[in-house]
Amino acid sequence: MNKTTRIRRLGCAALVGTTATFAAHAQTPPATAAAPASAPASSVNLYGLIDVGVERLNNVGASNSGLTRMPSNTGTLPSRLGFRGTEDLGGGLKAIFTLEMGLAPDQGTLGQGGRGFGRQSFIGLQGPWGTVSAGRQYSMLFYSMLDADVIGPAVYAAGSLDSYIPNARADNSLSYRGTFSGLTLGAEYSFGRDTVNAGPSPVGTNCAGESASDSKACRQWSAMVKYDSPVWGAAVAYDRQNGRNTAGATDVVFGNLNTSAKTDSRLSVNGYVKLAGAKIGAGVVRRDNDGDATKPRSDLWFVGASYPLTSNLTLDGQYLRIDYRSVNDFDSQMLVARLSYALSKRTSLYSQLGHIRNDRLAAVSVSGGAAGSNPAAGKSQTGFNIGVRHAF
Repeated sequence: MNKTTRIRRLGCAALVGTTATFAAHAQTPPATAAAPASAPASSVNLYGLIDVGVERLNNVGASNSGLTRMPSNTGTLPSRLGFRGTEDLGGGLKAIFTLEMGLAPDQGTLGQGGRGFGRQSFIGLQGPWGTVSAGRQYSMLFYSMLDADVIGPAVYAAGSLDSYIPNARADNSLSYRGTFSGLTLGAEYSFGRDTVNAGPSPVGTNCAGESASDSKACRQWSAMVKYDSPVWGAAVAYDRQNGRNTAGATDVVFGNLNTSAKTDSRLSVNGYVKLAGAKIGAGVVRRDNDGDATKPRSDLWFVGASYPLTSNLTLDGQYLRIDYRSVNDFDSQMLVARLSYALSKRTSLYSQLGHIRNDRLAAVSVSGGAAGSNPAAGKSQTGFNIGVRHAF
């Protein structure tokens, strides 16, 4: 081997060694007086849920047609893909984050208006005193109903009567939740509740948010008090959204909330109890919506139960009713039954049956799975859904 070849090989070895050393230092921060040489414990987890089913609905539209489809929004639970991370900062303090996108597995598209991380997108700090976080987050109304609403955000559920309940989240929000000996306190405030689905006046869609000219426009806030014991629990929550500041605009989620002086508020009172292996939950959501001139005041009642028939087979049932106060002929009642069979801890098969009876002027679909399934006014409707769910 000649001298030139030896020099070239030594140079390459030095370059590789230097590059490896630089990469190691780039990934591991140097120790300082404030940070020990050993890196704090941290983790990032990938998780998700895929729920796909087929449903059959009758009495769809003025022709009372039948409809067979794969619901996009939800089956027993909405499909999602997410990343969740924590870093131990020492002294009981942790940094946390969550990025979670909604999926329509029947189409392979994103949910929540096509957002990349439309279900949750926040960062925060967590300690013995609770969690403070900022970003796109759930309202306290959502957290307050998790235990009492035994059917949850399924295709035949409370979301059919009030679509905001399973979608109670807001952009640009600050949030706090803390649990102390079974008592959970929570509060959340949004500077602009929906900045993605904003549209020009007069058509508009949702609230543009964070207005410089109107300090109340598009603001939203919620608060919760919840208590849980091993055998029972109860919760109270309040959620309020302010309207837009564009006269003549229409908000498709909250109606004609076309000024910041108009609000849409919900007060939820609910509870649950566990008896002989069964779980029974009940509650009411009282809504006052300035954006609906015809039926601005309503009460949504629900009572349901969940019972494990075997170690793998679970039966759930729920009755729901929405009453529009001081207005006749717009009420609706629903009955829901669900049977789930767990093939494993992660995979389940299910069947769901829902029936809605509408008053003379009501045209509410029993299904919250996708748009386009409403019956004619005054018509009842039945839906049947079978599917499979896998969590990872």
